[in-house]
Amino acid sequence: MDNGQLPAAIRQLRYAPAPGADLGVEVLGFEGLRRMDPDHRRTRPQRPDFHVLALVRSGEGRHEADFADHHLRPGSVVWIRPGTVHRWTDVDHIDGPLILFEPGFLPAPGPAAHAAADSFAPSTYRLDGRARELAHLAADHLTAEYAAALLEPAASPPLLAHLLAALVLRALPAEPAEPTPAPVGQGRDHGVFRRYRAAVERDFAHHHQVDHYAQALGYDRRTLTRATRAATGLGAKQFLDRRILLEAQRLLAHTDLPAARCAERVGFTDAANFTAFFQRQTGLPPSRWRSTHSGR
Repeated sequence: MDNGQLPAAIRQLRYAPAPGADLGVEVLGFEGLRRMDPDHRRTRPQRPDFHVLALVRSGEGRHEADFADHHLRPGSVVWIRPGTVHRWTDVDHIDGPLILFEPGFLPAPGPAAHAAADSFAPSTYRLDGRARELAHLAADHLTAEYAAALLEPAASPPLLAHLLAALVLRALPAEPAEPTPAPVGQGRDHGVFRRYRAAVERDFAHHHQVDHYAQALGYDRRTLTRATRAATGLGAKQFLDRRILLEAQRLLAHTDLPAARCAERVGFTDAANFTAFFQRQTGLPPSRWRSTHSGR
């Protein structure tokens, strides 16, 4: 890991593996996290540009991600995707695998890569029983192959990528026991939504209109709305607004930027329009929301 700069309280973390470990993935464990961070900087807000996937094998503690506080205990899974603001509030007595990996490292296309791209997926959840056991077995296999790769790295990244994908699939939250049958055309809708989600993640700070994405992707607005609703339960505009709002909340809570500068960072040229948007979404003006959530 390495540090970049963001205004005030957010510490930007850049993916920077140890010498000789430039494999696209790094297996640390919580013990390794504590060893490399003797000053407990992990307890302050940080924003990685890489994925952090952790499984709690033993111990209890706390973690915070995007304004939600989570109790960690055996079976807990933490998956921090790039851009999420989080902090390890208390992991002094927790053990288990902790894996860092670069965006794009997972084999794509594929279900693991699709899960990695879901910016609204839960950051913390729990596995029980057989699901927990199999996830830890997958993590142990990845850990062993990673140790071997440090000795012979040349042929290792493809193997590590597939083992990481297996771990990701084992560590995902359980699906509903009786999923609803997919309607005709849903497979195409999922592909449309994945393209829309990727475009939103790339351009939300510059383009706030669904019509822009529809034109750029070659779909009509109704197609984007149908696909997004099928995947998330939200319309295309609601999904886009949620992403803009999340970024605005991160800036307001974790930086000292004036609200007008936060507005600019998420693509509003008029501070009054930003205030109206933010209040419509949250019920509070930016200044009041900031006073409630900053310094968490």
